[in-house]
Amino acid sequence: GRRAVAVVGTRDASPSGLDKARRIARLLVENGVTVVSGLARGIDSAAHTASLEAGGRTIAVMGTGILHCYPKENADLAERIAREGALVSQFWPSAPPRSHNFPMRNVVTSGISQGTVVIEASSTSGAKMQARLAIEHGKTVFLVESLVLQQKWARDYVQRHGRKVVVVRSVDDVLAHLRSPEQVEELTVQRRQLAFDLG
Repeated sequence: GRRAVAVVGTRDASPSGLDKARRIARLLVENGVTVVSGLARGIDSAAHTASLEAGGRTIAVMGTGILHCYPKENADLAERIAREGALVSQFWPSAPPRSHNFPMRNVVTSGISQGTVVIEASSTSGAKMQARLAIEHGKTVFLVESLVLQQKWARDYVQRHGRKVVVVRSVDDVLAHLRSPEQVEELTVQRRQLAFDLG
């Protein structure tokens, strides 16, 4: 349960985008990876739902306080995630959805994940912004091959950021780049020792 990957994308996803989100989420949880997403409609909802249906763990990082659910139609999904995974929010419990909350939410979604998989996203979408944040955080960005073929921004990221950006043809491309639970544990221990040395 130490490995977590964000699966994100547009709210107005195509049927094939939704299908890819479901497939990738299911295969990730079947390999013991926790799927993190943003509880939005579209790609996020597909990723959360597929993770739960496969019996895996999923974490929803919310753009509202945890007493709200946005969008409203995801209330049942949020309940299920709370029971079988976690709902996470950096906002006051009663905070309503505000447009500036969502970019802040993307920072947390990237921060708690080893990497971010972008399924489908326009150049103005929050998912593209999260890809940029993940690169800044030193995380791996996984861009689905169809996205790279369709979106200029995705091709630019592949050219500009080299090893930090991986083009995903199958979920194995994601799994191959994740650190094993042992490596994660080792890094955590090293960080703790570093903290003590500095302290």
